[in-house]
Parts: sequence; C-alpha cells; structure tokens
Amino acid sequence: MRALDELLSDPPDLPVVAVLDQVARAAASPGASLVLTAPPGTGKTTMLPPALACALAGGRVVVTQPRRVAVRAAARRIAALLHEDVGGSVGYSVRGDSRTSPSTRIEMVTPGVLLRRLQRDPDLPGIRAVVLDEFHERQLDTDLALALLLDVRAGLREDLVLALTSATLEAERTGALLGAATGGGPVRINVPGVLHPLDVRWAPPPRGAEAMGVSGPDGRIGVRREFLAHVARTVRATAAGTHGDILVFLPGVREIEQVRAQLGMPGVDVLPLHGSLSPADQDRVLSGSDRSSRRRVVLSTAIAESSLTVPGVRVVVDAALSREPRTDVARGIPMLVTVPASRARCEQRAGRAARLGPGVAVRCLAEADWARRPIQSRPEIQTADLTDALLQCSAWGSPGMSGLSFLDPPPRGALEAAGSRLRSLGAIDEGGRATPLGWRLAMLPVGPPAGRALLESAPRLGTRRAARLVALLEEGIRAPGADLGTVARRAARGEGDPALLSRIREQARRLERLADPPDGRAPATTRGPSPSEEEALALVAALAHPGWLARRRPGADRYLLADGMGAVLPPRVRSPARSGSPSPSSSAVRGAPTA
Repeated sequence: MRALDELLSDPPDLPVVAVLDQVARAAASPGASLVLTAPPGTGKTTMLPPALACALAGGRVVVTQPRRVAVRAAARRIAALLHEDVGGSVGYSVRGDSRTSPSTRIEMVTPGVLLRRLQRDPDLPGIRAVVLDEFHERQLDTDLALALLLDVRAGLREDLVLALTSATLEAERTGALLGAATGGGPVRINVPGVLHPLDVRWAPPPRGAEAMGVSGPDGRIGVRREFLAHVARTVRATAAGTHGDILVFLPGVREIEQVRAQLGMPGVDVLPLHGSLSPADQDRVLSGSDRSSRRRVVLSTAIAESSLTVPGVRVVVDAALSREPRTDVARGIPMLVTVPASRARCEQRAGRAARLGPGVAVRCLAEADWARRPIQSRPEIQTADLTDALLQCSAWGSPGMSGLSFLDPPPRGALEAAGSRLRSLGAIDEGGRATPLGWRLAMLPVGPPAGRALLESAPRLGTRRAARLVALLEEGIRAPGADLGTVARRAARGEGDPALLSRIREQARRLERLADPPDGRAPATTRGPSPSEEEALALVAALAHPGWLARRRPGADRYLLADGMGAVLPPRVRSPARSGSPSPSSSAVRGAPTA
C-alpha cells in the first residue's frame, strides 16, 4: 500500500499538482474556506482530497459528488493510485451502499448522504474538512448542504474546513457567499487548464428532423425519432473519420435505447451508461475492465458530464439536450423536462474528448443556434420541487428555509406549494416547524410522500412488504399499458429487469430497517385479511400521492383525479369499472402513471 503523503511526493502528471502547495497552506489555517476553479481533466477530484487529508493531521475528509456513479468512480481512482482496495484509506457511502473502515481518511459521498448525516449529528465528529465537488452544477441537495455547513461553521464547528470546486462563472458569487457567511474571504485558487487541442464541429439536423416535437402516436411532445436517427447517422459518419472511443450524450434512457437500436456498427461495442444500470455495469464502462481491442461507442446521459473520465474517449457527439427538473407549482407536480442544453453544459461535455489527447466534439445543432443557447443552466433551487428541501430545513430548525445562506433564493411560489404538501402530510405544523413525523421523514432516503406511505402502510401490510412497494413506486416506472399492478406482481416473484429488481431489493432492505419506530419496537400490525398485491400497491400509492385517486367519468375511459387533473388509460387497457370492479384505488394505481 502507498501512503497519502507518498502519493503527494510522487503525484501523477496532472495540472492540479501545481497548486497543491497552495491548498495545503490554506487548509493549515483552522476554519479555512477555499474555492478552487478548474476545467475538466485537471485532476481536482483525484488530488484535492489527498492534499487536504495530508494537510489536516488526523480526521476524515468528506467529498461530495453529484451522482452515485461518480462517487464510486472517484473513490476507485484514488484508491488505485494508493495501490489499495476501496474501503481502506479511501471509501465511499451512497444510498444503500457503503465501503469504509476505521482507517478511511477520504470518504466520497452523495450530497443526500451528507445532508442526512448533518441532520443526525451536526457536529460532524471526526470530520476535518468537507469538499463540495462540481458545485457549479448547482444541484438542489448541494446548495442545501452548503447552507447547512455554513450554519454549522457559524455555530458549532469554527474549525471545519470547507472547500468548493466551481466553474469560473460561479466562482465570484460562490466566494462572496462564503465570505459573507464566515466573516472572511475564502482562499481562491485557479488551476489553469492544459487541455489538448479540440476540434469542434457542427452537425445540424435536416429540416423535418428538429430535436423537439410530437414524438409518438399519443401526441406527446418530446425528442423526435427523426432527430435521434440524425444523431445515429452523425455517430456513424464521425466514426469513419476519427479514432478512439466515442462518447455520445443523450438526454435519457429512452433516447439511448432508440439510438442504440440504430447503431449496427461492425467491430464496435455500443454500450449504455446511465443511472438505471446496475453499479457493476456502470463500473465496467468507467473502469474499462471489459475493454478489448474493439472500438467503443458509449451512449450516456448527463452522468458523464463531469467528475468522470471514460477511458479511451477521443470523440464526443452531443445531442445538445438536457433533462432538467421542473415543477408545476399550481398543481404540485414535479417532472423532468427535456430542454436545449446550456453552453456551459455543452462545453463540459466537449471537454471529455480532449482529456487524453487531441479530440473531436460534434454538436448536433447549427452553429447559428449556439448563440441563442443560455450560458448557464438554471440552478435547481429555482426550478425543482422543494418539498424535501423545505422539510430538511424545517427539521434543521429553519422553517421556510429562512436564516440560511443560499447562493440563489428559493422562489416564493414553490416554497408555498411545498409547505402546503408538507402540512397535508402532517410533516410540519402551521408555523413551518417539523413535527415528530416530519423529523422521521427527513431521515428517510426517499421523498416525504413516499416516506409517509412507508410509515403508515407498514402496520397494515407489514414492514417488509410496505418497504418493497415503496421502493417499487420510487423507481418511477412507466408500466406497459399503465398497469403498475402487473409490474408489482412480477417483481414480487423475482421476474423482470435484473438491474431494476436489484435496485428495488437493495432499497427495500434499507427502508425496512429505517421504518422501525425510534423506540426499536416493531410497528403494531393491523388485524384483518391480507390484501392482494394490487390492493397493497393501491394503498401505498394513495398514501404517497392522494392526488392520484381517480373517479371514472361516466361513459368513457377518462378519469378525474382528486387533484383536479384529468387522466386517460391507454386504449389497450380495459377499464376496471367496465370489468365490474369500480374501485377508485384500483383505477388510481392503473391510471396515475399516465396522467
């Protein structure tokens, strides 16, 4: 094994190494704060944590990464440099999976894991420094984690070292926020980029193949098949004139599968990379452990935008689309929408091609359209559902997210809608303070509605069954024919997609442990006949989303949801009412996913 100080004395050839002495000097001051700006590929994720760990004698350095796949990849990369297995000097913790030991000095985590750790023990015992990596992505959990950490610094841990890595466009504002909250300006360190030459090309779609439009027979607006065919043609044409592996950015799993089906390329391995894959499948792509002499085309969602280096990539093909959270405040419906990717995101993606040598980046849009793109994506705190964030703040002792330092304030309308939902769940009182139920919900690794369903259905269904159905519901599955009941029955028998079943089992085991009351006693079980799988799912769905309850409109397969929205079942699905079972809950379970 190789000690951390030995790694720093003989580091890999990365641009960030030039500033590690500055990092060490800054961290030597108790309660220091740092803002480090660096373009992709400079090695900040790999070398900043060891530099901090060596500068701070004893204690642990916790580093957040925006996605679970990045958490594991970063831990694996640093451990490899130390000639160790993950779980020794370097470990990680994500939802449902942790590999650490008493000897762990650097721990990679997701922001959600850090948030719940802060809630359990704000003192953060044994932790000397926290690094919020890729802060410029402005994920809601990362913004919230920074706000709570600054509160901890002000009242409990003046010695806690905070470090943020950020794109240059956010660095000034981020530094000002840290200075105002801590009473002293942070140390700002800039890592100059040493990227290889990058050839940026443009591949605009032909007329009739624009990116967004009607994408199916139901009239839904989405990414058009014609555009995805254009992306596939662009990949094939680009492959003919380049060398090295190709990384293709697409907005979601559906688009990945459609492009994959059109990429019959002899002698080339076409591989998906997205969050729905099993950790083992993700790690194989990122580690290159299954590499052969064949060229690879990796079709990826945004998880490969930053923090990750996909081995062998010299070419990027970018669909220039992004899937981002939005909330219909009036109806309280969170959703993911596909939008044109910002220039900052496209530039991050293009940088993947020039990490290992001269690269090529092809953007599937016209160069004239580039100027109309937004410079930065909107931060999630301004667009996403705030229900869980508001509950976290209420449990922290900051009702209404007040008294905390945010880079951008949460919108008033979204806060009011989130507060209304939490009061209806009994999670906060009229003053916005967390109730005992709300505090328990804040500790669960699911949103408040799903947490409420877990805790309230467990006495009726049994904790194990309730946990399994909540885990299934949280997957957001688009059930064939909108029949989620059939998916639940098949999953209970162990049938279906192995990766999906593995995620459900893993999450269900964790939820089962966390559902037990604080006094350690098993929840009292309600007597009565055991409900069927579909009835049990209907109960869980109704507790989590009472707005999904529906009544069939007379004489039609259309439904009126309890929240006032309309819903319709696919034509091939037989109406429950017409089959002689007009159960509102059954209708809700079958119809809600298509609402």
